[in-house]
Amino acid sequence: MTIGTAKPSPEELQAVKHYFIDEFPVTRPLSAADYETLALIYLDEIFLTHDTAVVCGGTGLYIKALCEGLDAMPEVDEEVVKQTEEEYKQQGIEWLQKTVQAEDPEFYEVGEIQNPARMLRALSFMRSTGRSIVHYRTASKMQRPFNIVKIGLELPREQLYDRINQRVDKMMEQGLLAEVEKLYPHKELKNLQTVGYAELFDYIDGKYTLPEAIDKIKQHTRNYAKRQMTWFKKDKEVRWFNAEGRGVMERILVL
Repeated sequence: MTIGTAKPSPEELQAVKHYFIDEFPVTRPLSAADYETLALIYLDEIFLTHDTAVVCGGTGLYIKALCEGLDAMPEVDEEVVKQTEEEYKQQGIEWLQKTVQAEDPEFYEVGEIQNPARMLRALSFMRSTGRSIVHYRTASKMQRPFNIVKIGLELPREQLYDRINQRVDKMMEQGLLAEVEKLYPHKELKNLQTVGYAELFDYIDGKYTLPEAIDKIKQHTRNYAKRQMTWFKKDKEVRWFNAEGRGVMERILVL
């Protein structure tokens, strides 16, 4: 999953040590709790020789898990999980999106509604417990043995969406379709139920033409970016900067 995840280039990986890159097979799902545990171990390692570590990425729950910890969650009824997954297999993602919107509007507002695995988990959780999974993100903050500075970079929406469209075109030029074709035998895996892969799987299955699939990737990426903003704008600790503002890096480094 190199092109579809916008993995750093070999030059970037050599210039700065990265974590979580090429460490796990596509067959292994990595939950927010797994990420929290591993990231804390990596941070202990980094802080032995450095005063600062940079965590970057757009999956809000994982960032929240690292910064604040996760609450203990009630058990989910396995029969409910099986029934919900069977309904999804029979009726598809549009049914899943509409059902999540109707039964768990709180998750629908901020969740990844192009990601069937996340929606299935949220819906099964709601049906099992009667509460939205968002209430477990998280009620009490863990005290971490390091200081945290949260930085958000933003662009005007029109410029951001144009960047997204250009990025998808570049990914296609770099060979995203060939990458997806190699991963096609594993298309049911949770790790591959993500934007950029799911739409091209649908193209291979004949649901879309290639131009339609590319347009879907752009649309779903824009939708995801909007939801990322909704999530992070609710965090009052984030300090926001225009990504192309004058002296932005200098001001960030002061923090």
